Amino acid sequence: MKSLASFFKEFLGRISIKRDSAPLQKIGEIEEFVTTRAAFVAQKTLYGYVKTRMGTRYPSMFEDDVFAHSINIAKMHVFSACLSDLSVFAVGNALSKLPTNQTLRSHTAANFYRSGLFNNPNDAPAEFSQQEAISSFEMRLFDLDWETQAIDRAIFTESPKALYRWAPIADNLKKQDADIILNSINFTWSEIRQRYLRRLDVDAVCASIERNK
Repeated sequence: MKSLASFFKEFLGRISIKRDSAPLQKIGEIEEFVTTRAAFVAQKTLYGYVKTRMGTRYPSMFEDDVFAHSINIAKMHVFSACLSDLSVFAVGNALSKLPTNQTLRSHTAANFYRSGLFNNPNDAPAEFSQQEAISSFEMRLFDLDWETQAIDRAIFTESPKALYRWAPIADNLKKQDADIILNSINFTWSEIRQRYLRRLDVDAVCASIERNK
């Protein structure tokens, strides 16, 4: 089994201080932002919560095969949920100045989501189905209001639910921690959204898409 951070290493290794402040002007740049930041939020919130709950027992728990398998399942579900939320928000804002085109927005978001899932290390547990995750995401896009819902912070609904459901902590303890769990991921997303909107060059992105039609 891979080490604790192996799942996220490839994604998080792409983030540099210089590039983290550069304008986002092309779809490919936004796609990379979505994938790396979804991985970052999943890692920070899942492992952060588990570490806080377990305290000094945290390092030794990864020697337990049952727990290690549980965290492996959880990280895939939380990552895919983070990817879902951020893909929608990123596309909704980046393409906001283009003429209303539901198909273009849905197609772009779906590409972001599939790329993020398929570019992770191929050690996903059997309990996580990439195809089921993709189908669920496509259903989310089916009746999405891109003009209002997608650009609002309230669209971040799947990742808090996934973190609460899949964190390998006893249900009675998670119930006690519900507010802590939700506040943690919502606060982390707030920072990511601010950075994204600060770097996003909507005019350049839309112009690039128009040129490539």
